[in-house]
Amino acid sequence: MNKSELIEAIAESADIPKAAAGRALDAMVESITDALKKGDQVALVGFGTFAVKERAARTGRNPRTGDPIEIAAAKIPNFKAGKALKDAVN
Repeated sequence: MNKSELIEAIAESADIPKAAAGRALDAMVESITDALKKGDQVALVGFGTFAVKERAARTGRNPRTGDPIEIAAAKIPNFKAGKALKDAVN
């Protein structure tokens, strides 16, 4: 399912126009992104939790030359599925 299909499903399920569903989806994604930028965690009970994890710096290898390279530490977004979502999928 891509974004336009998701917007269509939301509009149909909530009985609202596609434009309103698109704005609602964009607002939700923006709100989650802003919270993660601040370092907050976003928990949607039954669905899952969005959080930011720290990835440590490490040494990697250039696949072409085999030379070692330093890979910087980074913050990465993480999603952990909730019990209700896991049960629905299984």
